[in-house]
Amino acid sequence: MESTPSAWSHADAYLADLLVGRDPQLEAALDAQREAGLPEIEVAPVGGKLLNLLVRISGARRVLEIGTLGGYSTIWMARAVGPEGRVVTVEAEADNAAVARASIDAAGVGDRVDIRVGRGADVLPTLDGGFDLVFIDADKESNTTYLDWAAKLGHPGTVIVLDNIGREGEIVRDDSTDPKVVGTREGLRMLGEDPRFDATALQTVGVKGWDGVALAVVV
Repeated sequence: MESTPSAWSHADAYLADLLVGRDPQLEAALDAQREAGLPEIEVAPVGGKLLNLLVRISGARRVLEIGTLGGYSTIWMARAVGPEGRVVTVEAEADNAAVARASIDAAGVGDRVDIRVGRGADVLPTLDGGFDLVFIDADKESNTTYLDWAAKLGHPGTVIVLDNIGREGEIVRDDSTDPKVVGTREGLRMLGEDPRFDATALQTVGVKGWDGVALAVVV
């Protein structure tokens, strides 16, 4: 089969059907997000399942999410932390946070999720540390700020997931003036050079196009 965006999407749909399946609560969260006019930039279903598995594999009970949007990824992780766990999620837009709150509550995990409204740079310094996993999926221009706080609020062994690092391959361009590409490159460079992190990254193709994710552990 020819490698095209259409083929990537079809393969992604096949994997989602096979390994993720239908989920009325998550589908309702996406429907609510669409109805509210929020951008369709949430993680793919296979990405949501990956976050769920990473939380479970790492045994994380305190999770920090930077970038809530409509709460889709939040629900995936809130399910994984268990009844005694907690997800603190930071969202810059109050309207987005309201949509997320309703969907998270409807999914039955509202008691596990604390939504903090405000810019990450303002909210993160107010949080108590000790997070076991940090998922960063917000404005790419602030990646280094978010990574710095992920290290400060984590501990040795904290898992860090930095989303959307592929940027359609533009990450190789050191002459790019796209703020998202520049922010992504700076974040990746920080993961490679800052002694607080041990990291790798994977390119992906699928419904999100040519994308990718970086995985790191705080050392």
